[in-house]
Amino acid sequence: MSALEEVQALDAPAAAVARPVDELFSGQAGEELRGRRLGHPLHPLAVTLPIGAWACSSLLDLVPGNDEAARRLVGIGLLAAPAAAILGAADYHDLDERQRRVGFCHLVLNLVATMIFAASYRRRRRGAAGGKLLGALGLLVLGAGGALGGHLSYAQGAGIFRWQRAQNQTGKAPVTVNSRRLATDTAWSPKRS
Repeated sequence: MSALEEVQALDAPAAAVARPVDELFSGQAGEELRGRRLGHPLHPLAVTLPIGAWACSSLLDLVPGNDEAARRLVGIGLLAAPAAAILGAADYHDLDERQRRVGFCHLVLNLVATMIFAASYRRRRRGAAGGKLLGALGLLVLGAGGALGGHLSYAQGAGIFRWQRAQNQTGKAPVTVNSRRLATDTAWSPKRS
């Protein structure tokens, strides 16, 4: 996954996504969609609904007699996916160049997964064959997209301690990521009891 960070061929499409995202999500509204009020990014919270619905639909596909419940869960995931995508786009605004390369691939894989689940839903609704297979394929693509999202957060630090930096100016402990201090409050010292 780290290799994607170096692929300069991703810069042009990543920048094409960044331009409208930066226009839409700069300012106070963008900060709220990035989770300022909560003090935590909202995108990771929002993705739990489509991921959970789609994962459960695939599990129900393994148990005979649950076709309708599985179809409904695919539909719930499709209804929840746009909110997760919007919140992800708001987070994209804050990414640096290397993070945007990975973020672009994350976006593409999750868009493809959503399209596969939409096709699965259509087939299931019509009673046509292949809906379950498409659901399993969608889950595989979604897993790959999710792995890139995890790489953005855990390996690249995207969105990590975004709002806590402001709090550290008030005398709280400095925040470190990979042994680098993010806060520069040199007056802070641990309390001794």
